[in-house]
Amino acid sequence: MLLAIDCGNTNTVFSIWDGTGFLATWRTATEVNRTADQYYVWLSTLMQLQKIDVKITEVIVSSTVPRVVFNLRVLCNRYFDTRPYVVGKPDCALPIDVRVDAGTAVGPDRLVNTVAGFDLYGGDLIVVDFGTATTFDVVGADGAYVGGVIAPGVNLSLQALHDAAAALPLVDVTMPPQVVGRNTVDCMQSGIFWGYVGLVSGLVERIRMERSRPMKVIGTGGLAPLFQQGDALFDAFEDNLTMHGLTVIYRHNKDLEQTA
Repeated sequence: MLLAIDCGNTNTVFSIWDGTGFLATWRTATEVNRTADQYYVWLSTLMQLQKIDVKITEVIVSSTVPRVVFNLRVLCNRYFDTRPYVVGKPDCALPIDVRVDAGTAVGPDRLVNTVAGFDLYGGDLIVVDFGTATTFDVVGADGAYVGGVIAPGVNLSLQALHDAAAALPLVDVTMPPQVVGRNTVDCMQSGIFWGYVGLVSGLVERIRMERSRPMKVIGTGGLAPLFQQGDALFDAFEDNLTMHGLTVIYRHNKDLEQTA
């Protein structure tokens, strides 16, 4: 049984995959000081509560926070008796090419999303991920990662606005009743909501012009469905895009091992 782990700047997601689908998915806050023992107690307790009685024999990890990888490796070694595949490390092969400037490090989550997008929809894609940052990953016709765009995340922008302006409250992200707000909260919500709709649609249009070809847009991340309400920003939405990509990379590496 495969345990897929996606560690982002804000949250870490654990999913158990049985070869055909995900049996369960759990989310916890990303903390660099969380030990392997703490991970195991948390995970095993959740498995017991949901009556998931399986043996984890393989693990694959994608992490944008390098400091957590050590304890995740210890977790795998101590409790699952396995060495995990870690996306971005030399011993974890990707089924796609990465075409960026020499010496450029691409976030593992962006590579995983590229793999997943190509596997599900083919090439010529723009993957928009609403995470701690809002990222745009461009997938070539052959599935290669060819670059992208990084913008501040929605919640990060709201927090910065609240922190920098003492009179402005911290508000929820939601679609406002109208563009022109009549109170402070509506004004802020309109600026964030319609501002990010404009950001996404504007960048997508510029990427399409620069690439000179039609490109599908795939949305992912918790806030993607919310922003889809404003305009038809995405051709498709994939809630489990990163997790799907991890399973594809896992299968690719197992195939390479079997043919070696």
